[in-house]
Amino acid sequence: MALKTLRGRVAFIFDEVNFDVDQIIGVKNIKITDVEELAKVAMQSYDPDFAAQVKPGDLLVGAENFGYGHPHYPPMKAMRHLGIAGVIAESFSPGYWRGEVSMGFPQVSCPGILGFVRRWDEVEVDWAAGVIRNHTRGTEIAFEPLPQADAEMIEAGGLVPYLKRQAAAQTEHKHTEHEGVADVHPGS
Repeated sequence: MALKTLRGRVAFIFDEVNFDVDQIIGVKNIKITDVEELAKVAMQSYDPDFAAQVKPGDLLVGAENFGYGHPHYPPMKAMRHLGIAGVIAESFSPGYWRGEVSMGFPQVSCPGILGFVRRWDEVEVDWAAGVIRNHTRGTEIAFEPLPQADAEMIEAGGLVPYLKRQAAAQTEHKHTEHEGVADVHPGS
């Protein structure tokens, strides 16, 4: 299977280098576990109308080392709940990247993205072609390819489904291998 093409609007651009995603919901709200509550507080200090404007499939754009800080899950859980389909950034903090990829949340590392898009542009991430198309401006830019395991993890929907898929494939391989051995009879 291949990764599903992402297509949506640029719902917000975080142009701050080393952006700590905890700011999306506010550090004081980091312990909230109810995703509805998280969604209500999300982006209040950036754009109070964000929740009303965002649509399913929209994307976030970030600067260098996006996700810097402690990798907490509530901010991006809120974003996913609001319909955000993924994040495109100049580069990512390794801890943030690993955490979000393990949740099955698409991350696209694309040096030059800040100069390539404006808020509300319609963009498309074409995984197969390795490009982001800006349909509003009629341009495209290449992005860094995902490591195979990360692509498979995102495509599976996260670490747990990915591991279950791997285990099932291994079991099937062993089962098929065992059947082949059982069909071999000495002296035939």
